[in-house]
Amino acid sequence: MNISVLRKGAGRDLVFLHGYLATKESFYPQIEYFSRFYRVTAFDFPGFGKSDPIPAAWSVGDYADWTGEFLKAEGIEFPLVIAHSFGGRVAVKCLSREDMFDRAVLCGCAGIVERRTFSYRAHVRMYRLVRKIAPRFAESHFGSAEYRTLSPLMRESYKKIVNEDLREDAKKIARPVLFVTGEKDTAAPVSSAKIYNACVKGSGLKIMEGCGHFAHLDDPLAFNLAAEEFFNDV
Repeated sequence: MNISVLRKGAGRDLVFLHGYLATKESFYPQIEYFSRFYRVTAFDFPGFGKSDPIPAAWSVGDYADWTGEFLKAEGIEFPLVIAHSFGGRVAVKCLSREDMFDRAVLCGCAGIVERRTFSYRAHVRMYRLVRKIAPRFAESHFGSAEYRTLSPLMRESYKKIVNEDLREDAKKIARPVLFVTGEKDTAAPVSSAKIYNACVKGSGLKIMEGCGHFAHLDDPLAFNLAAEEFFNDV
């Protein structure tokens, strides 16, 4: 599998895990900042950016398995990590299993499945009904805009990913974690960050005022300083 990797800087390892449908370049302000102090490694997950497609419909656990093997192959041991959204899902799964990472800053961390509303359940029932009659119409008119851009294989993977709640995984984490969330984040709202914060014993929570789901890009300086302080708090 060919993986697109960006490396910069020298010293202790710092790894970046990007969000869904994003790429390693989404961390540009962080890579430029932190490569002055660390050996930065950022890569495109399989199925995204310039990396090869996934061979099957991967779950969060599959991406976590792959991440562990990738880091071993690259000789990266016990790194610091900064992850965003979907990358946060993968980081939570990795952290719940073993001491793969040292300290983790998880921004807009996805993985908390909120209670389904009546309108959501009705929408799903309608989709399943329409899919039986007109599958192509159903696939092109239902689901999020993000979902509709995906290939059939990636759609199956996407459904596995977004339907897995990671609260129990979060409760197993024993490493230091800082959850960062944008005050205006609607994709992974403040309520999700607070749930994660309650699940991970001793974790920190920073709410960035005026920021949305991409808080690390909305206010990169504030994010970078918060992450730097957290990494140095030993």
